[in-house]
Amino acid sequence: MNAFQLYRRYIAASIRGQMQYPGSFLMMTSGEFIVTFTEFVGVWALFRRFGQIRGWTFAEIALFYGAINVSFAIADAISRGFDVFGPQFVKTGNFDRLLVRPRATILQLLGYELRLTRIGRLAQGVIVLTIATHLLGIEWDARKVALLAAAIASGVALFVGILILQATLAFWTIESLEIANTLTYGGVEAAQYPLDIYARWFRDFLIFVVPIGCVAYFPIARILGHRAPIPAPGWLLDVAPLYGIIFLLVALRVWRVGVSHYTSTGT
Repeated sequence: MNAFQLYRRYIAASIRGQMQYPGSFLMMTSGEFIVTFTEFVGVWALFRRFGQIRGWTFAEIALFYGAINVSFAIADAISRGFDVFGPQFVKTGNFDRLLVRPRATILQLLGYELRLTRIGRLAQGVIVLTIATHLLGIEWDARKVALLAAAIASGVALFVGILILQATLAFWTIESLEIANTLTYGGVEAAQYPLDIYARWFRDFLIFVVPIGCVAYFPIARILGHRAPIPAPGWLLDVAPLYGIIFLLVALRVWRVGVSHYTSTGT
């Protein structure tokens, strides 16, 4: 059985387990949708009061908001194993079981659980993207569609990479430090708005350290025809989503270093 087939079996088992309690699934999924929808209403209220923010309209912000929420919903759904890695695997010693199995630990943790309740956030993000596209009247061509798809895929890679780095900290701290949530949930909040509304130091951080700007701002600004906050040729804006993939590869490398430093609990 190859890795893909094994992952499909992991996911099938996870779905069957969650569908044992359909009422709970529906309530949690609805809750995800309502919470994120309420957040979006707050964004709408902000623009209804002030009209624009540095030349950006509500419809344009909605495109950012929808794209980043779709990315995060997918990443959050498939990376549950890394989210609970410290307390569920390191502290209890269960990580030893993963190490003795003839499969990569990354694959096993990705298959730990598929959080179907994130469908609520995913649906909300898709609806917002649809609304933004209608309000903006974007004429989609192959390049724009490819750029948006690349931005979403790269966003998924980036957020999974952040969660992997958060889990890696548990090899030294036992618990995954909550400060890492500033890069996940905080990153989602920051990426929902254009970079040029932030201070220069923060903007540089989101471009050169944790490249959220590369996977969200640059490609969407390119689709909308806005200028980027730093001088850059158009081709560079087109390939900016690749930095999300690079970030994930770096995170996987750091993970391997963390695994090499793991000390069993002996239980």
